[in-house]
Amino acid sequence: MSVAPLPRPKATDQASDAPLLSLQQATLGYGGRAVLNEVTFDIRAGEFWCFLGPNGEGKTTLIKALLGAMRPQRGLVLRQGRMFRAGKVSYVPQRLELNPVLPTSVREFVLSGLAGVKSDATKRANRLKRVLELVGLGASQRRNYWTLSGGQKQRALVARALVRDPSLLIVDEPTAGLDFAAVEAVLNVMRGLYREFNVTVVFVTHDLNIAAEHATHLAFFRNGKVVAGPKDEVLTGERLHATFGVPVSVERDGDGRLRVGQARASTRDEPSTSNGEAVASPVVLPGVGTA
Repeated sequence: MSVAPLPRPKATDQASDAPLLSLQQATLGYGGRAVLNEVTFDIRAGEFWCFLGPNGEGKTTLIKALLGAMRPQRGLVLRQGRMFRAGKVSYVPQRLELNPVLPTSVREFVLSGLAGVKSDATKRANRLKRVLELVGLGASQRRNYWTLSGGQKQRALVARALVRDPSLLIVDEPTAGLDFAAVEAVLNVMRGLYREFNVTVVFVTHDLNIAAEHATHLAFFRNGKVVAGPKDEVLTGERLHATFGVPVSVERDGDGRLRVGQARASTRDEPSTSNGEAVASPVVLPGVGTA
């Protein structure tokens, strides 16, 4: 299926060294309570970030700061003003707060993402067609949103964010609670946005293998601290153990892709890598969903 591409960032924007988002010793919290302390890292154009950590460790708090919905208690959160002023930032929330009693077509739902964006009827129609085809809902635009499956609803949420033609897409746990087929459908959209359309992605997930396979950069959240950097530098068994509290193995499969899983000490009846070292075990980690 041929899909008209989303606009690529201008060459001058891609060449710039200025980060899209920069946290500099930022402490974030509510009232007098700090949730995250002295967070420092940059997000640049063309990167795919995954935010990882158990529930309640501040991932959504950091997203609020990145979007400008809260100010740091100390330090700085800097945002590329041009991108934000142009409305090129979109957010897919973890939960949808709409009244399910009101009938809403997929078409109406997705077009609601253009709130505050100036565009004529032709441009709106073209954007709608493009994003619905991209997420695989082109034939469903007149269906009631509330009759869609869980995976289709998530893809409609992504389409509502994409209809703004964003340069930066922030997505909060889009695969939580979905079955395998629905997860793959959502991930296919994310892969296409990043690899084909140069959209910078910030993706909050509980699935370590999603992060290992798709991210270029990771941020680990634990006990008020954030450890962030390129995936190949920070994705280690030691870091995952510190974040999730259990031994974790990080290995490469036959295709060279990183895979993670809970590790356990080997016994006489189990194969081991050498002399009782840890071996991979597909056990779900504490505070980590199965997607």
